[in-house]
Amino acid sequence: MNIQTSIDGEKATIEPIGKLTVQTSPDLSAVVEKLPIDVCDIDVDLANVDYVASAGLRVLVATEKLTVKRGGTMRLLHPCDSVMEVFEMTGLSEVFTIER
Repeated sequence: MNIQTSIDGEKATIEPIGKLTVQTSPDLSAVVEKLPIDVCDIDVDLANVDYVASAGLRVLVATEKLTVKRGGTMRLLHPCDSVMEVFEMTGLSEVFTIER
């Protein structure tokens, strides 16, 4: 999985490309863990993600918890229909801030 990251002050934008599976989710987790401590707002641009498995959901939930702990917010941007369906089926569409 290729993951692009940009940081602007207290905000990070993370752009994973590919599928979030049990094999690739650790890559996303590692990117989040390496963010500077002063980053409190995280945008995860899912425009180039076409599949999210339960392992990917766990990383997104952990990222949400991290931003709340730091006093910030996480937004999920541009999920495709199949990824949005996963969020809706799991109830996470009510937990996450999602911008289509």
